[in-house]
Amino acid sequence: MQWDDVGYLISKKKYNENSAIVEFFTEKHGKATGIIFGASSKKIKSYLQIGNKLHLNYNYKADSRLGYFKAEIFRAYTPFYFDNKKKLSCIISAMNLIKILTVESQENIKIYNLIENFYLIINLNQWIKEYIFWELKLLELVGFNLELDKIVEIENYNNEKKYFVKSSKEKKYIPNFLIDRNEINLDNDKLEKGLKLVGDFLEKNILKPNNINYPISRIEFINQLK
Repeated sequence: MQWDDVGYLISKKKYNENSAIVEFFTEKHGKATGIIFGASSKKIKSYLQIGNKLHLNYNYKADSRLGYFKAEIFRAYTPFYFDNKKKLSCIISAMNLIKILTVESQENIKIYNLIENFYLIINLNQWIKEYIFWELKLLELVGFNLELDKIVEIENYNNEKKYFVKSSKEKKYIPNFLIDRNEINLDNDKLEKGLKLVGDFLEKNILKPNNINYPISRIEFINQLK
């Protein structure tokens, strides 16, 4: 059995001397895992970069057995950011979140389109701010909508509006830009707090209940802001 599709490379790991086990998020088949033979060859290795979009031909004998891909480059995105460590780290982190938060062989055109939109966001002036909303949208699409605007309370301190959520244990302040999306000129401290808030929600509601370790790639991306 076989199918043809296009998809984004979201993970790869060495399988043997010449091959790799890879995961793609595809347009029509969702997340798909398989082997690429000859992945260490100069030609294939050059475009087998996390985040790139490829034409795929997938062959398999049964749903329960790992198949193999034949892949050709559709569009190389990642090489344009090799000299930008912050954006390259963001690409790797975003694709890893797709890997963690999606299930095998489940088509989801909204998540596929979200990956497409990622490469529009990453070239905006306020790209980190928009990327945080991208993460929130991804969480919503997999069934975990944070809905901050519905749970926050407001207080005024020194004529400045502050948003917070309150529980029996703590009072947690929310970066204003997550509620007032028109806020601009954000410094790295505010952006880092926004990423940390999303990360705390991710860890508490998805990762820990499913015994999944917090992704190192996301930690490395946040560290790029310091």
